[in-house]
Amino acid sequence: QDELRFSMSPRNGTAVTEFVLDGFSGLTQRLQLFLSLVILLMYLTTVIGNATIIFLVCVDHHLQTPMYFFISNLAFLETWFTSSTSIRLFVILCSGRRTISLSSCFAQSYLYFALGSTEFVLLVVMSFDRYVAICQPLHYTAIMKPQLCIHLVFATWVISFTLFSYRLPLLNKLTFCGSNKIDHFFCDYAPLFKLSCSDTSLFWKIDSVFSSFVILGSLCLTLAFYMSILFCILHIPAASERNKAVTTCSSQLTTLAIIYGSCIALNVCPSEDGSLDTNRIVALLNTVLYPFLNPFIYSLRNKAVIVALNKVIAHAMMKL
Repeated sequence: QDELRFSMSPRNGTAVTEFVLDGFSGLTQRLQLFLSLVILLMYLTTVIGNATIIFLVCVDHHLQTPMYFFISNLAFLETWFTSSTSIRLFVILCSGRRTISLSSCFAQSYLYFALGSTEFVLLVVMSFDRYVAICQPLHYTAIMKPQLCIHLVFATWVISFTLFSYRLPLLNKLTFCGSNKIDHFFCDYAPLFKLSCSDTSLFWKIDSVFSSFVILGSLCLTLAFYMSILFCILHIPAASERNKAVTTCSSQLTTLAIIYGSCIALNVCPSEDGSLDTNRIVALLNTVLYPFLNPFIYSLRNKAVIVALNKVIAHAMMKL
């Protein structure tokens, strides 16, 4: 049983200096150990799969196109996104060490939402790339130059991390002087706000506005590009070309359905009385299962990637 740790503060009297991540404390020890092994296996598979994609894009010139450049950046992003929560979750379930300092908790919350925002913006960039490739194929090479691709990815990271930098001073203004048990497996903002002794009504509104802006804004732009792609596909005369275009976009559409559906329910319309059980389940899907599936959804079922992987394996076998 983790003990509550407090320090004396002249302003608050007694202030919390550590949190206890109490999200899965109700599970039996055997079930926690089993879940920790599952999460470890999925995490390692995610990291290896994403690393493989990045490596193949770097070494195979056939994959050095804007589409695979963006996919490799998504793989890099997903590795950090799942690492921000999965590693600590594994430690919690495996060892029972549930405490986390305030600074680490705030940093984890910031990274989780900043990386998530980066993914939303990157999905917009990827949909724009597919729009140009399908709707303006003759101008694709002239538009999607390497310099533009690099600038788009750089802007994606900078905009997202800058936009969510408001979260750190916002969290630092909160005071915690009661229970320090967070009913979650990571430092999500909803349980943090619930524990605060401060008036968090304004913080809920600010966070809701920013989350809605990122999620709904990126969703509208992405859907606009895909609606244009759909109209272009319908006007393609050759059935084989239509099927190729649909196959190219199907991976992103699968991703959009998974990620936007859950995030809209949790972040766009947050409720101070919302179910934390539902929040934990969806967050677990987003931080563990979705990154685990992403390498398979985007690349490892793609023919060009499979060919590149077979080449690398064959080359390695010849050297042995």
